[in-house]
Amino acid sequence: MTKRIFFPLLMFALLAACSRAPAPVTAAPTGTATVPLATATLPLPSSTPPPSASGSPTSTATATLAPDAWKDLPVVPTGVSQRVKDIYALGQTLGNNPHAFSKIGDCDTSTSWFLEDFDQSPAPYVLGDYTNLQTVIGAFHGSFSRVSATAVRGALAASILSPIWNTSPLCQGSESPLACEVRLNRPSFVIISLGTNDYTQPREFEPNMRKILDSLIAQGIVPILSTKADDLEGDNSINATIARLAYEYQLPLWNFWRAVQLLPNHGLQADMSHLTFAQNIFNDPVRMQAAWPWRNLTALQTLDVVWRGATGQP
Repeated sequence: MTKRIFFPLLMFALLAACSRAPAPVTAAPTGTATVPLATATLPLPSSTPPPSASGSPTSTATATLAPDAWKDLPVVPTGVSQRVKDIYALGQTLGNNPHAFSKIGDCDTSTSWFLEDFDQSPAPYVLGDYTNLQTVIGAFHGSFSRVSATAVRGALAASILSPIWNTSPLCQGSESPLACEVRLNRPSFVIISLGTNDYTQPREFEPNMRKILDSLIAQGIVPILSTKADDLEGDNSINATIARLAYEYQLPLWNFWRAVQLLPNHGLQADMSHLTFAQNIFNDPVRMQAAWPWRNLTALQTLDVVWRGATGQP
């Protein structure tokens, strides 16, 4: 009986952890520095592995990254590897939509606060000094507010691979959320923001992430990996794993952790899990003391860089 009720209880606990409303920002603390966007490029292995016999770009088994090196990696990548270009090119031959991306993650990904503003009209956001991002907003119109089968409250990396976590009425009963999302959306890119809930099963995180990455790459879909703001596992080991996988697979890394380090309480609410909230008004110093505007801005910047790099645009 204990085994039968364990999974429902775990799932309930994870869903409950995502239910707290965001804390509003009312004033900017005095003397708080603006968060800098680092410009160094993610270091990549010296050689790019050739495509496999099946035509799917493969990962290299020799690429390594020092355990704490991820903390110094840029928030937004400044370019992409040749391997990313190869993955994208494969996807176009398979019929992937060049103007579609998907989201993979938990409550910080499934929430309407993540990127959905960029599909709304009239625009509820202000780009300020980042008006250049209007091009990528137009290029992916419809993806920002799309309800993704792989954006699920309480999700772990394992959840994305399990039909038990299939919550979309458009999915088939035997499909995993990942298989369903790929079938329905045929994206060319995915933003993967997992790990917050994986502190409950830390040993399972990396093997499940590899399964997700391998599946996407084989289908010509470019994964964009993201670090997380929290450290619920207590040693930042999940972020280190995410960065190491990005390095090994030669994939873009959106180092969101670094983007919030200079914010009050590192952009976290008192529970040290949920992000502080404000509207996406990127020229308002008060709102920019919260984590959510930085999450949306840096996600959009990362998508822009990866999209331009993969497609050969300036």
